[in-house]
Amino acid sequence: MTQMIYPTTNLKATEQLVIERGEGVYVYDNHGRQYLEGMSGLWCTALGYGNEEVVEAAARQMRTLSYSHLFGGKTHPAAMQLADTLASMVPVNNARVFLGNSGSDANDTLVKLLRYHFNAIGQPEKFKIIARERAYHGVTVAAASLTGLPPNHTHFSLPFDALGVLRTGAPHFYRDGLPGESESQFASRRAEELEALILAEGPETIAAFIAEPVNGAGGVIVPPAGYFDKVQAVLRKYDILFWDDEVICGFGRTGEDFGATTYGIQPQLMSLAKALSSAYLPVSAAVVSGDIYESLVEPSAAVGVFGHGYTYGGHPVACAVASKVLEIYERDQLFARAADTGRYLQQQLQRFADHPLVGEVRGVGMIAALELVANRTTREAFSGNAMGGYCALRAQAHGLIVRAMGGNSIALCPPLVITRSQVDELVSKLGSALDDTLQHAQAEGLLRGD
Repeated sequence: MTQMIYPTTNLKATEQLVIERGEGVYVYDNHGRQYLEGMSGLWCTALGYGNEEVVEAAARQMRTLSYSHLFGGKTHPAAMQLADTLASMVPVNNARVFLGNSGSDANDTLVKLLRYHFNAIGQPEKFKIIARERAYHGVTVAAASLTGLPPNHTHFSLPFDALGVLRTGAPHFYRDGLPGESESQFASRRAEELEALILAEGPETIAAFIAEPVNGAGGVIVPPAGYFDKVQAVLRKYDILFWDDEVICGFGRTGEDFGATTYGIQPQLMSLAKALSSAYLPVSAAVVSGDIYESLVEPSAAVGVFGHGYTYGGHPVACAVASKVLEIYERDQLFARAADTGRYLQQQLQRFADHPLVGEVRGVGMIAALELVANRTTREAFSGNAMGGYCALRAQAHGLIVRAMGGNSIALCPPLVITRSQVDELVSKLGSALDDTLQHAQAEGLLRGD
């Protein structure tokens, strides 16, 4: 055992799998065993492993300029190119781009930019942010406060009140829909609950509403049709900004360039990371509309500096890698390919819709989840999260990496470059894991009938 403190891990169960190398959609452990990487690492290795074009882009930039910062009026071509490319891609009016290192710091940055903006325009009381249950927005202090998952809160004493974080319901019809309620009625109810929260808090105090197009770590929650249209109507009514967290959904994951395109979202702020560089190097982007940026300029001049930035923000090697990745996405039409392969993936996963353990199969594009339940008829959940963990371990035993999410959901997020035959391999191995898990549940008397 090393001296490392491991992230997002049971600290009594570390070093369970040692990954030594990767190639294409596969990774290999220290015993040489192959695994199909069904989670793209952590939702991020869109191009898979060992892409030589990306490796060469990094090496070329290291030879040219291995490091330079963006403080005090300095800049460099790699950062400027990436920022301009992103500004031309995102659905944000006159977009301005702040470069960082992770999705967490992108969201932290946007918390600060919101406060700076509303202070600058004379509305300091407008700082609260509405986030949703079962959302994931990162683990820095501010980002973890926006996150709506109890394990990311427990023992950390996060400053929810000081940060003005408010919470509204998740768009999960399967779990939160009322008896006899249609998906459309459920979406309307969520919008009505949002409006009630806004009115109770005072619209003049609320800066933004943050949402992932598809909740990732919360269980791959796909919103019902019309949900975002109804939510955006409420936000426009009360002059509240839409903050689109595209850290997981961005760059082809939903079968289009952004989840915002898939769901008709018109954001004023966006956070980007993960597939931005296909995880070859850490890089993120916090995006704001031009009017928000313009509000920062004169106040920063009065102070003498815009007092926010990271040593490695806009790192030239990370920026060069990200630009090469974006070039490959466009050249190889990977978003369209993801849409096509995604349709096939979703179709193949439907074979588990009648599996005795599976309550819901849900997904869009190249992201999906299967929710395991103790009773398919009543949707009764298993106690705790052990069943999902057991299934993930059985998948690993069959040579497939998946991830167990809260509520015993098995998440899937394969690289965008996966082929149909590899999708078949993924589905076959997942089926074996589900059958193993069913046998375990039956032996332990954990099923509640059908």
